[in-house]
Amino acid sequence: MLDAMSLDQLRTFIAAADEGSFSAAGRKLRRAQSVVSQTLANLEQQVGFPLFDRSGRYPRLTEAGRALLDDARATASSMDSFKARARTLAEGLEPELAVAVDVMFPIAALTAAVGSFHQQFPRTPLRLYVEALGAVVQPVLDGRCRLGIVGSFPDVPSECATEYLLEVPALLVAAPGHAMAQVAGPVPVEEAARHVQLVLTDRSSLTHGRDFNVMSPQVWRLADLGAKLAFLRAGLGWGSMPCHMVEDDLARGTLRPVEVEGGPAFGAAFSMRALYRKDAPPGPAGRWFLERLRQ
Repeated sequence: MLDAMSLDQLRTFIAAADEGSFSAAGRKLRRAQSVVSQTLANLEQQVGFPLFDRSGRYPRLTEAGRALLDDARATASSMDSFKARARTLAEGLEPELAVAVDVMFPIAALTAAVGSFHQQFPRTPLRLYVEALGAVVQPVLDGRCRLGIVGSFPDVPSECATEYLLEVPALLVAAPGHAMAQVAGPVPVEEAARHVQLVLTDRSSLTHGRDFNVMSPQVWRLADLGAKLAFLRAGLGWGSMPCHMVEDDLARGTLRPVEVEGGPAFGAAFSMRALYRKDAPPGPAGRWFLERLRQ
């Protein structure tokens, strides 16, 4: 009986467990509830015990069902990886490569990688989108980009995989005439809250209602990192910047590092990762591009 078990049955089992009801699982899988119920009944007959307790209003996993759920997820994920890998090998070199890159990524490294890519793949068009936060992830999720280079967005969607690339050091800065730059030692949180904090805004809806490392109720949101740097130099606020963008300002004294109690420490870093859908991993050109970024 167990040899007849199918991947479709496991996916139905996972959907029912995740969605909390057979009808919701049917909507997710675009099937009638009766089909879901029959599929699960057949699976239970094959394994020899109930996977769900149906005595209540909603089905609940039995103890045995909970024990098998992780194995079912691992099996389904392994098959997804197998199919994605086979699809990548079958399609060969990508007809084009679209990449969304976090604005925090070092521009010199990105420029060098793009130049090398054009030499290595002269017939493969490269489309780049430089964004922040969820706006790097969204085009990967909806299929507009094959790859995302993320650093400022902390979450990984369940349908995506990531690979570590490099660290980008960052620090809090302010203009020398700014009040926070005059404080010796760490700036108390109460003092930081009295001044405008400059932060990047998210063009997507993935971080709606959420803020990251925001310590002041007075916030100006900018969609461009260059504009944020100009505002910092003008003394219009304080905020975090990648070190590679402000090292010249720090050397000239046009910006100074500041430290806020409980805030990110000097030398804190963004972990840059490559992100892609599990069902659409990078092909030969995308894989080459990622390796070049690592260098």
